[in-house]
Amino acid sequence: MPNQELIDALRDADAVKYGEFELSHGGTSNYYVDKYVFETDPRCLELIAAAFAERLDGTKLAGVALGGVPMVAVTSVETGLPYVIARKQAKEYGTGNRIEGELEAGEEVVVIEDIATTGQSAVDAAQALREAGAVVERVLVVVDREEGARENLADHDLHLESLVTASDLLADAPAESDG
Repeated sequence: MPNQELIDALRDADAVKYGEFELSHGGTSNYYVDKYVFETDPRCLELIAAAFAERLDGTKLAGVALGGVPMVAVTSVETGLPYVIARKQAKEYGTGNRIEGELEAGEEVVVIEDIATTGQSAVDAAQALREAGAVVERVLVVVDREEGARENLADHDLHLESLVTASDLLADAPAESDG
């Protein structure tokens, strides 16, 4: 069942844009979910943290840099659960870490991400966490664009759970035009 309160908050924050957009994986879309809008909106963050908290069972959290970091931080505050940050690649300075924060071998970790299109960022984060010794089976996202992420994650033994899907977010949305 869709989280209507979150859908309304995303729409009210104007996080859903209509027009012609290039996506990070190279494809195009006639709509865009602007993660920076909802990741900087206190009401959206509050609803996201509460919704993620309902789906967690005491496991450590991991945010995918950069977009997953605000999501994991507010969820950590909401739940009291610690988190780590998974970088796309190791830093070339300082400690050179790919995983930031304390992580022990064998720890169960849930990956938190903002938007899933192909799911590749979450797959890469899960792989880095697994290489560091974590047990990773679940990925929680705010929005599943329903463009192959679920299947890609499943191919890597990861289960995708989303707070809302693109179908939920776009259903009954006011007709928009790009002019």
